[in-house]
Amino acid sequence: MTALLVTAVSARMSASTARRETLAMLDRAVVLLVAQARPLLVGDDTWRTFTLLRDTVGLIPGAATGHTRLAVLDTEGRVFAASEPVQLEIGRTLLGSDWHGQRLMSASNLRTRQQLALNNGAVILLEPIRSEDGQSLGYVFMEVEAPVFEPDWLALAKTALIGITLAVMLLAPAGWWVGRRMTRPVERLVKVIERVGREAPNRLRNEVPQTTDPELRRIGGAVLQLMSELEQREKAEARALSAQRLATVGRMTAAVAHEINNPLAGLITATQTLRLHGDSEPIRLSTVDLLERGLQQIRTTVAALLPQARREDRALEPGDLDDIVTLVRTTAVRQHITLTTRLEVESALRVPSAPLRQVMLNMLLNALGAAGEHGRIEAVLKADAESVHFSVLNTGTPLSSEKFNTTLDTESGQDPRGFGLWVCQELASHFRGGFNLDETTDSGTRLVFWLPNREPLEKET
Repeated sequence: MTALLVTAVSARMSASTARRETLAMLDRAVVLLVAQARPLLVGDDTWRTFTLLRDTVGLIPGAATGHTRLAVLDTEGRVFAASEPVQLEIGRTLLGSDWHGQRLMSASNLRTRQQLALNNGAVILLEPIRSEDGQSLGYVFMEVEAPVFEPDWLALAKTALIGITLAVMLLAPAGWWVGRRMTRPVERLVKVIERVGREAPNRLRNEVPQTTDPELRRIGGAVLQLMSELEQREKAEARALSAQRLATVGRMTAAVAHEINNPLAGLITATQTLRLHGDSEPIRLSTVDLLERGLQQIRTTVAALLPQARREDRALEPGDLDDIVTLVRTTAVRQHITLTTRLEVESALRVPSAPLRQVMLNMLLNALGAAGEHGRIEAVLKADAESVHFSVLNTGTPLSSEKFNTTLDTESGQDPRGFGLWVCQELASHFRGGFNLDETTDSGTRLVFWLPNREPLEKET
């Protein structure tokens, strides 16, 4: 459509330009004709004047189609000679007479060049012919009909067709490219909106297009705000879920404690019965059976408790490490992992065995998972008069300090990802010890757990 409008305007301008050029050519032809007709009028040479007019009219547009006529008039305004003698016969009075419905100026009033536009679109030029001393010798009459000034519609149509073709070939691909460039940020933004709620906000946030368009920038800001609110809501939901899990664990623990407490009253009663009536064989046997069943019930219930909830009075012994290694060695052999241990105990061990056994088991299981097949694990139990250290080195992918802290983090509202390591940290905190990552290790990952080497406080037990 744009090409058609441009072509129409161009055609209109071309027609106007062609009319001006034609009128300029007519002016030049009149001037030439005046100069050459002057001596012929003086010599009263009609034939040569006719020849001059016939040759001159051939240079003017429209002569070939009979739309242009020339004539030389005498001082009275009568035809002296004409290019078309049939239409402008010699002796016919033009000046002061009607011509195609319009009266021409009389010879006495025609002093300078006159250009007349007739109602039918034709143009008439009248030019006085004067001698060197200013005497009137005659006039030049030139008539050009309207079809001469009409534009060449066929040539213009060809030009327009070429213009439209070039526009389609050049402007269409350029317009497609510009449009594609303008709509690309919108498409990217739509794709991000479609993925909101299904993918992580951190990943989508980097894909929101940065643009200078104010409207798109405002929409992008709204999308970022939406993702931020969704992220906050997901964290709140995760925090609520974690709290719910902890509450569930608390209720389970209370239920287990209740189940343990129930048989205790009967067992205490049974001991009193034995103390009072132990001499009777039937009563003693029935009471012992009752004690056995009650203790069996307690053992079953205790087996369901979390390992870290157990407390033992026995101190840790170097052989406990062998027990733990025995438990995990099958897994190490299956994964082709080389597991070595080393004891450096220089002082008596005065730490409880139950939490230390649990810590050693958790750290070794974690190392087995991190070392991978054909890896290597080195466990070291060290003790002196001040503290007891247990460290495990695995040759798997090194664990960064940031990831180690993230693994143990519970402040985000989520459950700790490494539950076994989290238990180690909790026990270390409970017994006033420590659990940390040895960042001086050159290769692999070394985790260190330590406790003060002293009798446990009453509160801890």
